[in-house]
Amino acid sequence: MPKSAANSSSLPVIRPTRSRSQYELRVRVPYRLDLTVSVLRRLSTNIVDLLTPEGHYLRALRAASGPVIVRVEQTGPEMLTVTIDADAVEHDQTLALVGRILGVDRDLTPFRDAAAALPWLSPLALRMRGVKPPRYASLWEAFVNVIAFQQLSLQSATAIIRRLILAFERSIQSDEVLLHTFPSAEDIVAAKDSELRATGLSAVKVAALRNAGERLASGTLSEDILEVRSSVEAAELLRQIKGIGPWTAAVILLRGLGRLDVFPMNDTSVASNLALVADPQVLDVVSIIEALRPQQGMLYYHLLLARLEARGEVGRASVLGLP
Repeated sequence: MPKSAANSSSLPVIRPTRSRSQYELRVRVPYRLDLTVSVLRRLSTNIVDLLTPEGHYLRALRAASGPVIVRVEQTGPEMLTVTIDADAVEHDQTLALVGRILGVDRDLTPFRDAAAALPWLSPLALRMRGVKPPRYASLWEAFVNVIAFQQLSLQSATAIIRRLILAFERSIQSDEVLLHTFPSAEDIVAAKDSELRATGLSAVKVAALRNAGERLASGTLSEDILEVRSSVEAAELLRQIKGIGPWTAAVILLRGLGRLDVFPMNDTSVASNLALVADPQVLDVVSIIEALRPQQGMLYYHLLLARLEARGEVGRASVLGLP
């Protein structure tokens, strides 16, 4: 970070300079950016995580020195090219964050081997070969997305998230594309209940978001605190927050911390998504989960991809300019 002399006005203040630079980011093969971004954003109406018609991933992030604009292109089976437009001091940290968001270093050999032994899952796993488990940019972002999706359809929850972003947005124009940053915990905690309810969030969900935001702001909960715990212990800690049940805790661990050793049971979409690839009546989900350990969380992503594939959403360019 830039430093200035505390006791000497004769020394110049060093200020960061904004720059645009390209970096090569090596990925663990097989890797497909289009599949990974499709899982990350869910629907093409997502206005934060964008996929261009050329298959590039676009994202605006917040940083202490100002907005950070990221563009990611897959330039080879083993390589992503990442363009970062931000103050120079933010580039290293942003590159590391991009790698985390896009799961570039995850080894999914255990899941692929286990999926190959399941006749109903093997064809889907082959079609989706190269998808990596994405992570939200922050634990807070995971809280907001997962709580909003509680007991709602893809379309309804995505619409709520879009309204929430637009209500508290900081939009940035980049190369003729309007990008939107994700609202901070401070934005949401400081908002009136009426403002949050206007986005479509229920009173229970508003309270849950406030509870989570306050825990993060106070430091009684953080990624670091969760990272050092097992998934069982981390889930128990998350469930201490009012409004966070077993399903929500599991998806936060999966999407927010990249824990593949969890699977959100009692998910109403699991049965319907299973029906797209097999007969759920003859499948024992508990036995399937056991067969896929320790990466059973990848089944969640593959079933989501099956649903998105049926809707024509896999790899579809983002819908821009939505009200």
